[in-house]
Amino acid sequence: MKKPKWVVEKEQAKKAASAETVWLFGLHAVRDALLNPKREKLRLIVTKNAQDKLEDAIAQSGVTVEQADPRKFSAPIDPGSVHQGAALEVKPLNWGSLMDVAIGAEVPRLILLDRVTDPHNVGAVLRSAEVLGASAVIGTRHHSAPETGALAKTASGALERQPYLKVRNLADAIIELQGAGYLVLGLDGEAEHTVGEALAGNKERPVALVLGAEGPGLRQKTKETVDMLVRIPAAGAFGSLNVSNAAAVALYATLH
Repeated sequence: MKKPKWVVEKEQAKKAASAETVWLFGLHAVRDALLNPKREKLRLIVTKNAQDKLEDAIAQSGVTVEQADPRKFSAPIDPGSVHQGAALEVKPLNWGSLMDVAIGAEVPRLILLDRVTDPHNVGAVLRSAEVLGASAVIGTRHHSAPETGALAKTASGALERQPYLKVRNLADAIIELQGAGYLVLGLDGEAEHTVGEALAGNKERPVALVLGAEGPGLRQKTKETVDMLVRIPAAGAFGSLNVSNAAAVALYATLH
């Protein structure tokens, strides 16, 4: 019996995901990945100088070292990458399901990203999320920044500790969170209410903040699905923040 097309596509996607690897680079990102017991490490390429700086992390990880000539760094990464003589091939981290990260924290906070594709922006969001205590950052399987070396370097180690999940459909994820008791707020500069106003009397509730890409903002379907659209109050006429700064300010506002 011939398998349905959707079954074949699902199996192909699963096979592709299992074969996917990521090259992390830079001393900080590589060190944090080496020290992360949950990270599957495949290949480490370092210069002698970088090896000396990472000696303790390499010893703890048990990974075999491939030493490279600093003039001919052989790792398959962008030649313009600031690798500092260290590159590590790894498998992407598996953080489980949406509910795995949405339930459990004393005052749960989530950040959802609607088609934010810039790895530097997502890396900065992950860093803010870790510092401010978010349970996870959630993007979509398509039209989101993938786990890359550039993202990891911008995240400054947060990628190893801050859950970064991908869901198939953002609207479905929002509805699932609402069913679990979350107040889901979409950030929109034209919104009538501020983050603080939306949270009046609701600070103990689980809160999810949804942010769109700079320029396009939230998609219409996302706007229709969230509980409320909110804005960050601005002191001047020009009130626009980039997505990583907006995520940090809004997340802080939900906690304080």
